Amino acid sequence: MSSESSSYKLHVAAKASGIDTLQLDCQNQIKPTISNGEVVVQVMAAAVNPSDVKATLGIMPHAVFPRTPGRDFAGIVVEGPDALKGLQVWGSGGDIGITRNGSHARYLVLPIAAVKKVPKGISMEEAGAVGVPFVTACEGFSRAGGVKAGQTVVVLGANGKVGQAAVQIAARSGAKVIAVQRQDELEGFACANVEVINSTHMEPATRIMDLTGGKGANLVFNTVDKVYWEVGHAVMAKGATQIFIIATKGQTVAFDLFKFYRGMHNFVGIDTLALDCVRSCELLDELRPGFEDGTLKPFPVASADMIDLPLAMQAYKEVLSGAKNRIVLKP
Repeated sequence: MSSESSSYKLHVAAKASGIDTLQLDCQNQIKPTISNGEVVVQVMAAAVNPSDVKATLGIMPHAVFPRTPGRDFAGIVVEGPDALKGLQVWGSGGDIGITRNGSHARYLVLPIAAVKKVPKGISMEEAGAVGVPFVTACEGFSRAGGVKAGQTVVVLGANGKVGQAAVQIAARSGAKVIAVQRQDELEGFACANVEVINSTHMEPATRIMDLTGGKGANLVFNTVDKVYWEVGHAVMAKGATQIFIIATKGQTVAFDLFKFYRGMHNFVGIDTLALDCVRSCELLDELRPGFEDGTLKPFPVASADMIDLPLAMQAYKEVLSGAKNRIVLKP
């Protein structure tokens, strides 16, 4: 696929009623022309996120058709300012693949400010798989005022990709991290000072309060909303903040307003679709030092999880069915 005549992009003409009715056309793509302030990235690796698949199915509210899907990428600048040509770059965005053509293609057109140099020491495949989960975790902590050394941070749903990213970022900041999940082993971590609670074996709220001497947590990162709502609400210390993602449309919870008021609590909602490619790239660049010094680890990408672009439907189905590993398309 080295020549323009054998370069491809995925094309979604209209939303589908389900994964089995989704039409992914692998079309020929010539190198795009650009305007001032833009670059063309030759995509080398692009993760498949659940939101990528949901957008093609019309579940994401802002998705525009027709378009090329894909939010995350790593690649090489092939058109743009001379200082950038040949540079290995990475990025992500709530607009990429949603309201503008995305990364599941050979070429991707972006503003110059939406690409940054890939961190030293990680592969292009790993860089292309960092995107949405780490951007979500980083923005969540940023909106909550940041993570400080000595704080206690509870991550609910720590075995998910956003959960894994949140645990790493919090631990790197010097916080005491309590990871709540439905398994014993931590995955994908380079950090220490993490206590794991397997919620299938014990009641997590009681254990968290024991571990904190009855004080509770300064920050709660809830990656699974309603599932752990009662736990998260129960373990918030005075003045604590809880961060939420993946709120399920139409779902409600019982909210103790008195506890919220007396606890001086804060609640932060994170919607990464509201973070465009420039802001997402800024967040990734904030994480660069951690990836370069090894205190943050990218998600491992096995060779079996690298899928050629013409076989993208296989990748989409795996992700929609809850694939444990990061699936990466290779244009």
